[in-house]
Amino acid sequence: MITDEKGKLFLCATPIGNLEDITLRVIRCLKEADLIAAEDTRNSIKLLNHFEIKTPMTAYHEHNKYDKGRELVKEMLSGKCIALITDAGTPGISDPGEELVKMCIDAGIPVTSLPGPAACITALTVSGLDTRRFAFEAFLPSDKKERKRVLEDIEKEYRTIIIYEAPHRIKNTLTEIKDILGGERLISIVKELTKIHESARMMTLKDAVTFAENEPPRGEYVLVIEGRSRKQEEELEKKRYLSMSLQEHVQMYLDGGLNKKEAMKAAAKDRGVSKSEIYRGLLE
Repeated sequence: MITDEKGKLFLCATPIGNLEDITLRVIRCLKEADLIAAEDTRNSIKLLNHFEIKTPMTAYHEHNKYDKGRELVKEMLSGKCIALITDAGTPGISDPGEELVKMCIDAGIPVTSLPGPAACITALTVSGLDTRRFAFEAFLPSDKKERKRVLEDIEKEYRTIIIYEAPHRIKNTLTEIKDILGGERLISIVKELTKIHESARMMTLKDAVTFAENEPPRGEYVLVIEGRSRKQEEELEKKRYLSMSLQEHVQMYLDGGLNKKEAMKAAAKDRGVSKSEIYRGLLE
């Protein structure tokens, strides 16, 4: 039972839409904790009332995360158990809970996470894109220069990329992404997760911009973007090499500092042939 624990932080995942997604363990933890720290108490009171949870609640959000964080740490050092919840999903993922976890670790306070919904993972699993390797970017920076730099980094990323976006910015964000990543990259536009109007639409970035121009922006969006294709890149690189003469290709490596034997070996690898074939070609 949680009441047996003293001085501990519990990260409690809450539903991202459908209230049935809350776990029995989270409900029990919220009922038995000494205090609930919530990102928005006005929003969270609806959840607590629905499950008849009477535990005292305090606000912990982006604007008070340092001062309130220190207060909460003192409470836990005195032996209290605190349950942290965000507006929706798992605390610590793109929200101020990350800072409280760091404070607890520095103070030697145990931290445990009670698994549950996370919009980024839920969107990834329904996206239809590669799920083996992925990068989570959360919300893009608001500063234009920093935003452009992040998108340029994303353009080089081979893993599937996950981005959050608000409805009023979705059209501009998709346009920016398309301008830097190109129009042919695939994207899955996911919104209203776990709700009645949940949808996941896969299309090219070019079509996504058109879609955003004609679709009324409603609900929170998760953008799941295809990573850069190594196979396509290798094919383009091979075509570039094959457009060169054997002499030009080998000379490129000689100019780079390799000796003749190493240069022929490197050129053979690029062209997918044996070194002896390169040697014969140079003789001819």
